[in-house]
Amino acid sequence: MQAIFLVFLFVLGACVGSFLCCQARRLRLKEKGEKPLGQRSVCPKCRYQLKWYDNLPIISWFILKGRCRKCRKKIGLAEITSEILMALSFVAIGTTISPELPMPLVWIIFILSLVFVSSLGFLAIYDGLYGELPSLCLTFSIICAIIIVILREWTSFSGWQNLGLHLGDLGLSIAVLGGLYFILYKVPRGKWVGDGDWILGLAIAIALGHPWLCLIVLFISNLLACLVMLPFIKKTKKIHFGPFLVAAYIITATFANFFLSVI
Repeated sequence: MQAIFLVFLFVLGACVGSFLCCQARRLRLKEKGEKPLGQRSVCPKCRYQLKWYDNLPIISWFILKGRCRKCRKKIGLAEITSEILMALSFVAIGTTISPELPMPLVWIIFILSLVFVSSLGFLAIYDGLYGELPSLCLTFSIICAIIIVILREWTSFSGWQNLGLHLGDLGLSIAVLGGLYFILYKVPRGKWVGDGDWILGLAIAIALGHPWLCLIVLFISNLLACLVMLPFIKKTKKIHFGPFLVAAYIITATFANFFLSVI
């Protein structure tokens, strides 16, 4: 049952990744005042309208060897990367729940977690492609994180004293992740990180709700940024932290119980 559940999440995540990448490109065209090339997906080079079998997540990309079926020009790596990483993200979140759990509220939280991860995925894709974080999606992520926290507290409510401790942890989490990135944005006046990075950090901090987990996100995100961006550090003046923050959140949320047991 668990294996079937994870396979389903992998396929669903790949479809979501394909959709999010497409919507990121459409949003960019809209912001630039240009009209999308069509309601359905088309090749950006020759405007060939893709058939349904050209739109199969992951599979079609490898069958076509990353090229358009008609003009044979290369399709960007953003599409296949988004599909694979979102598929793996859905599977990672899926490992934190048993498909045999009968509690409806737990499943509601799980579904909202997938929605939250999808919104983070969109932000990571957009930031990776264009170096910006859309404010509307940032706001949606924060709202989604707040709802998840409220429902999580509802399911595990064990007295007002424990609620006060959880609120304290939440405040420290916001200070650690959102606050630090806010300082990194304000002090050098946007030279180190963008104005959306601290808001993204705020959303992630709310969703995690634990200061130690936020410190782990800080460590993993900066480590990934250094490893990936080190060869390009001389060419770029500012690192787009969105994708690294999102990747660090997925890793931390997946192994949260392990990290907390070690600390």
